[in-house]
Amino acid sequence: MNGKALLGRYQATLSGLARKDRLRTLSARSGFDFASNDYLGLAGSPRMAQAVSAALAAGTPVGATGSRLLRGNDPEHEALEAKAATFFGAERALFFGGGYVANFAVLTTLPQKGHLIVLDELIHASAHEGARAGRADVVEAAHNDAGAVDDAIVAWRARGGTGRAWIVVESLYSMDGDRAPLGELIAVADRHEAFLFVDEAHATGVHGLDGRGLAHALEGRDNVVVLHTCGKALGVSGALVTAPAVLCDYLVNRCRPFIYATAPSPLMAVAAATALDIVADEPERRERLATLVALATKRAKALGLPASGSQILPIIVGDNANAMALAQKLQVRGFDVRGIRPPTVPEGTARLRISLTLNVDEANVSALFDALAEEWEYAP
Repeated sequence: MNGKALLGRYQATLSGLARKDRLRTLSARSGFDFASNDYLGLAGSPRMAQAVSAALAAGTPVGATGSRLLRGNDPEHEALEAKAATFFGAERALFFGGGYVANFAVLTTLPQKGHLIVLDELIHASAHEGARAGRADVVEAAHNDAGAVDDAIVAWRARGGTGRAWIVVESLYSMDGDRAPLGELIAVADRHEAFLFVDEAHATGVHGLDGRGLAHALEGRDNVVVLHTCGKALGVSGALVTAPAVLCDYLVNRCRPFIYATAPSPLMAVAAATALDIVADEPERRERLATLVALATKRAKALGLPASGSQILPIIVGDNANAMALAQKLQVRGFDVRGIRPPTVPEGTARLRISLTLNVDEANVSALFDALAEEWEYAP
């Protein structure tokens, strides 16, 4: 097949997506922020900017210049990892370039051939990709159903499975804003001598004791691994895997996405460490966000809409075209609300994903729901 024919195939795929109202395009930021994951408003924090500026002035390089195992292991990386381990209550932490690669890295390295990975069916795409790319057996369990996880492990054992089981969940789900039953899941893990891997992407900094996440009470256990992404409430980029020291040492020695990748910028390590300090020092940020969540919950219920009780509020529209049209109407009125369609969410559940952040105030939230009440009736 020549190049022109192959390009034609790609174009046909894009045309097919357009017919299903699933074609993705890039759009700039505009209007009040109801779309980002900058929940605590830290991305533009003067304190963070000052910390990075001071690090630059002190000679911290912009780039790591190599793998952590070569010349890319900077003092800033190690300082962040030590601070994170203490903050989250884990034995050790390891810094990765982002949450996607960290999920992929853990699931292609720690579960071994002959092991079982049990994925919550609604977990992030990076966990699905990592599980499929690894050597372990993989099954999905019904969303937030600890009994289904238990059944999956029992059925695997009945088929002759003899290795370890890995239960993989998000603590707070990015598209529904609901919480995993972590207490029930750790009980399942203990009963089967399994590992529990928790992605705290949308809980880190916002939920749990002092913003330490919903899995904080489980950190430090020898069968728990936790992922804390830095690109959401912490306002920077990168990700921290917290785990028993032996598992972090194993990742350093056997994890190809860690070994063969250029290390994250030392400046991002400085920024992430500063973000952890801000989370610890400024609880009023979480309090202000909780006020916005309470207001949005009240307004959603007044419209007859279900509310998640978290900073992520999905408005299920159903039809792809209708969801995107409603999002556009709100954008025209000055609210940056994005439509989410399959395959990111299940078929028939296209939605608006309203994200509450400290980049807006109570008046903005009220105005958004006033606009939603008016536009919902006229959505095509």
